[in-house]
Amino acid sequence: MTDPMDAAGLDLEFPFTGRWLVQNSPADRVPSHGTTMFATSFSIDFVPVDDSGHSAAFTLGSLFRSEPPENFTGFGRPVIAPTDGTVMTVNDSEPDHPAYRGLPSLGYALTQRRRAAAGWRALAGNHVMIRSPGGIVALCHLQRASAQIRPGQVVRIGQEIGLCGNSGNSTEPHLHVQAIDGPDIERASARRISFRGSLPSNGSIITV
Repeated sequence: MTDPMDAAGLDLEFPFTGRWLVQNSPADRVPSHGTTMFATSFSIDFVPVDDSGHSAAFTLGSLFRSEPPENFTGFGRPVIAPTDGTVMTVNDSEPDHPAYRGLPSLGYALTQRRRAAAGWRALAGNHVMIRSPGGIVALCHLQRASAQIRPGQVVRIGQEIGLCGNSGNSTEPHLHVQAIDGPDIERASARRISFRGSLPSNGSIITV
């Protein structure tokens, strides 16, 4: 496989509509998530937000307790195909777990090593992988039982593929996007990605 730092890029459409906050962008650092494990060097996260730029109201309880994912504005928001291609993988059976902010997020972080040791599926949760002419695009942390497509199906840009959820390695409902150069996530190299010719930076809000 090629060195991920030299990998060619793949330009995508945004896999959503509405307002989404950018987090863990490779525009700000590489590897974007602090690790090269599972070819995540150039991955990016999008958090659905409301008109005020918040994913959910932050209360005193948010500091001390986990929260139902249904409390978040983006839980159940449609996720759409960012590229034309053929569906390679659909995982749709993982539960959506509570969201963790404040002190609960620290406790959740301590369990991340265990999830990583369990492999890609434990981290990605419910996900779809689409094989496009330029590489394989993975969209992760989808809502359980929300998949609208099946393996082998041809999809087009803008087609709904599922709903934003809180499955896998996720502290609140969001969408993780990455691209790889081969079907075996254990051996694949990361592909650089952009959206409509550019790469948004951390903290920016995308409105589509």
